[in-house]
Amino acid sequence: MCELGKETLYGKILTTGKNFENFIVDDSRKILYCYVPKVACTNWKRIMYVLKKGEPYIDPLSVHRNSVHQTKALDYLTDFSPEEREIRLRTYTKFLFVRDPFVRLISAFRQKFQSIDEPFYSNYGKTMVRLYRNQSDPPKTQREVIALGLQPTFYNFVQYLLDPRTERYGPFNEHWRQMHRLCHPCMLEYDFIGHQETLEEDAGELLKMLEVENKIHFPPTKNATTSDFIKEWFKTVPLEDRRMLYNLYKWDFKIFGFKRPDEILDS
Repeated sequence: MCELGKETLYGKILTTGKNFENFIVDDSRKILYCYVPKVACTNWKRIMYVLKKGEPYIDPLSVHRNSVHQTKALDYLTDFSPEEREIRLRTYTKFLFVRDPFVRLISAFRQKFQSIDEPFYSNYGKTMVRLYRNQSDPPKTQREVIALGLQPTFYNFVQYLLDPRTERYGPFNEHWRQMHRLCHPCMLEYDFIGHQETLEEDAGELLKMLEVENKIHFPPTKNATTSDFIKEWFKTVPLEDRRMLYNLYKWDFKIFGFKRPDEILDS
């Protein structure tokens, strides 16, 4: 369901490599993977790394998670000229995996602001503490802010996302940028779009499509979320802000077929 406006591959999407920062290339099998952070991207990067290394394929779990997040470990579409990008976009097998947008936001908040991640605190958390916790001189480190009980709350994170000042200084970080803005599904025709909610089944189907189902096995993943899980996280967020947040991510809900979360938007 794409009502955002169609643009051809000859249009502005090809004019800058920034549109393709999340596209990983495997030239040997003619595959393009648009990774979405917080949607099993570490394991899919492992798969792409294993494919790049070639046969005999090693176990994806033997690849350290940190190594696949280094840009030199994989080939990216940004490494190619506009002409080379166009050829790959037109002819390669393209896939991505998506997730309920609100669950993805919760996952991003938990990883980046409830666990120790000093770069994310410095770049984003400190701003939240200053603006929404009324601290004109926020603690310099995440450990300090936790010790003082001033760490950003989930509602502070939502305030940050809704604040019009946020994107005046640059686009959202990829961990909470809208999925359609990362992967351009209204401009590109994907061969496969999988869902985190049916990850095991969809991963098996994709590996079969790539003709490696008997050679590579997708790492086991836990995925258990319920409507009560979402309601619990959003209970501190005022109803009007929930609705504004939905509007901010509504195209991710609509394009990728996710149900509107009525249970938190209508009460």
